[in-house]
Amino acid sequence: MAARESVWAHSMPVKEQFNVIRRLWPYAKPFKWFFGATILLSGLISLINIYLPRVLQTFIDHYLKTNQATVAIMWYFAGLYVFGMLMRAVMQFFQNYTSTMGAEYMLENVRRQLFAKLHRMGMRYFDQVSGGSILSRLTNDTMSFSNFWALFNTLFTAFFAVISSFIAMYLTDHEIALWLLVFMPFLSIAIWYYQRYSSRVYRRMRERLSELNTKLSEAITGISVIQQFRQEHRINDEFDHTNDAYFKTRQAMIRTNSLLLSPIINLFYALGTVMILGIFGVRGLNGYVAAGVVYAFITYLDNFYNPMTQMMDNLSDFQDGVVAGSRVLRVMDDPTIAPAQHVTDPDAKITRGKIEFKHVTFAYDGEHPVLNDVSFVAEPGQTIALVGQTGSGKTSTINVLMRFYEFQSGEVLIDDRDIREYPAAELRQKLGLVLQEPFMFYGDITSNIRMFNQDISDEQVRAAAKFVTADDFIQDLPQNYQAQVLEKGASYSAGQRQLISFARTIVTDPKILILDEATANVDTETESMIQTGLSRIQANRTTLAIAHRLSTIQNADLILVLQQGRIVERGTNTELMAQKGYYYDMIQLQNAAHVDD
Repeated sequence: MAARESVWAHSMPVKEQFNVIRRLWPYAKPFKWFFGATILLSGLISLINIYLPRVLQTFIDHYLKTNQATVAIMWYFAGLYVFGMLMRAVMQFFQNYTSTMGAEYMLENVRRQLFAKLHRMGMRYFDQVSGGSILSRLTNDTMSFSNFWALFNTLFTAFFAVISSFIAMYLTDHEIALWLLVFMPFLSIAIWYYQRYSSRVYRRMRERLSELNTKLSEAITGISVIQQFRQEHRINDEFDHTNDAYFKTRQAMIRTNSLLLSPIINLFYALGTVMILGIFGVRGLNGYVAAGVVYAFITYLDNFYNPMTQMMDNLSDFQDGVVAGSRVLRVMDDPTIAPAQHVTDPDAKITRGKIEFKHVTFAYDGEHPVLNDVSFVAEPGQTIALVGQTGSGKTSTINVLMRFYEFQSGEVLIDDRDIREYPAAELRQKLGLVLQEPFMFYGDITSNIRMFNQDISDEQVRAAAKFVTADDFIQDLPQNYQAQVLEKGASYSAGQRQLISFARTIVTDPKILILDEATANVDTETESMIQTGLSRIQANRTTLAIAHRLSTIQNADLILVLQQGRIVERGTNTELMAQKGYYYDMIQLQNAAHVDD
């Protein structure tokens, strides 16, 4: 925790903040006409704000004071004033609409790009970053830095209002207007100090929110394990600690905003009003001061400071948005992408399914190999089994073949062609992966088999389910293939979920089948049912299988025994049993375990 504090405890320099804004601009650029319209309307509104006090000043000083105000003149000036008010209201509506819609379109755009970026990233990124942190950046952070674009609406309004109001005050009485500039250095110092201190507060707050989302995600996902091991009290304590840390950063943010935002502006506005009335009061002792001028000057002063008050109130959103934007950009800039394909022939097809590893070395971190000089050949239609203790490199071999990770040296060939030369779409279509714990998406059985690919017809879905013997239990469901699938398929047994995953794999007609302990989590009776489906989908396909129960791979054409990332034995079941080596010992241990049961 101390290391994390050192990273997030310092403030964000102004240069870095401007760099974040510059980097975020391309996401808003497609909708620049919204922001252009906002700027134009801000300028027009500032002109109306000059016009309205001038109307009343003219009426007071030239007609009301001189007793020349007739009913017609009164109605004329009232009409001018009402017309100006109506025009300002209409422009304010469109200004708010264009600014808000521009921010919403940008939010939708950046979320879509961020979501797409996450799906292009390599598995290593998700090994290192928690799901809760990723979710926080995709939802909370993007929403926050979208909100800060609303500040630009206020910023442009304030800019035009300050400039136009000062010009109007200068033309009305340049001496008083210049006196009011005495407060500007103090205001600038307050803004500088706020942005410097608040960026540190918001960086801490964003990090605490990310930690809070991570705790929530873990607690909800692992609720069954938490209850099973009676860890509710510990989890509640950890959540309370994280939530309290987030609460304290929120408190610091509230204290900062309460002191340094609108109260500062209101103070300067009050001092400015006192100064104006004091100067006019002194002048009134020695001569005549027009009431209309006093009214106009006070109104211009209000127009001068009021937008600045709104800007300071929105400055908190700006700081929050800049910090959130920097967190999102860190994801967008992350170089951990999925392994690249070097396609030499876009039409390259996997037709036979031959697999060959040539002296492959692979490390997840690039430094500590988990596969060392691995070589083997799987001929088309053969079944190759990978066995070994936990951490021996079985799953890593699968990860390399599926192109989830980039290997450091050696060659991986499919049909005697480098795997990196195939288009990614061809690999994903011709390599079918069945995991130990299949993930079920919310929806129905049909959508989970076709994986939302509308090019796969209902007839193909049913044919795939029948092929793997999943049709039997699906037909017994009240809604058959339209039966609802809840989160992670909680309403179905492990065997049923696995059969659905078999159908999901077979519906694309892969040439290579990869089984990652596909029967490890089911009972013996369910396994026999699954084995029937497995034997059918393995026919005429090259199969690479990780085996937990060694009895399921005794008919494999080749068994590879891995230890510490190296192949230490290879051969058929008969050949390996005759060697009485590692494989023999593993069989004996499993048989002894079954006898004890």
